[in-house]
Amino acid sequence: MKYIYSSESLTIPEGVSLNIKARVVTVTGPRGKLVRDFKHINISFTQRPGKPIIDISLHHGNRKNIAALRTVKSIVENMITGVTKGFKYKMRYVYAHFPINVGVSKNSESGLFEVEIRNFIGEKIVRRVTMHEGVDVEQSKNVKDELVLTGNSLENVSQSAADIQQICRVRNKDIRKFLDGLYVSEKGNIVEE
Repeated sequence: MKYIYSSESLTIPEGVSLNIKARVVTVTGPRGKLVRDFKHINISFTQRPGKPIIDISLHHGNRKNIAALRTVKSIVENMITGVTKGFKYKMRYVYAHFPINVGVSKNSESGLFEVEIRNFIGEKIVRRVTMHEGVDVEQSKNVKDELVLTGNSLENVSQSAADIQQICRVRNKDIRKFLDGLYVSEKGNIVEE
């Protein structure tokens, strides 16, 4: 069944400017700028005159198109949260016998952070994960065996955390017994309220 018209509205908070040109959304705030391209989805953005409200609308869409409409709204809301508060993920090392050694360095050529994981289940192999653009990594100062990932883009921060977690999967052993790895322990914002 086709729905004739569907729309979602989004309020822009103070201190954030949202610019849309040809379905490329640019959100600028106190923490920086994020850009996202929505050219693959057939939707239209309109701003209400004199009000900080954006309407995201869709004509003649089926259920999947309307689900995509809601997804676009959530992505733009996350971009607004990113440029105002930022995103912070905390990861803890879990090990039973062999202590995991994690080193954080910044690549001089690309300018991106790299995480090196050594001695995972006693293996000699060094696992290297390159963080996504705009993601900062540091080892926690007051908590032992903790890594803190921060950034403005929720997708980049969460994907970097997922990359770290997935490179430390235990293979060819019972994963109920071998719980070793790096896992996300806490998600939140950099700017606490």
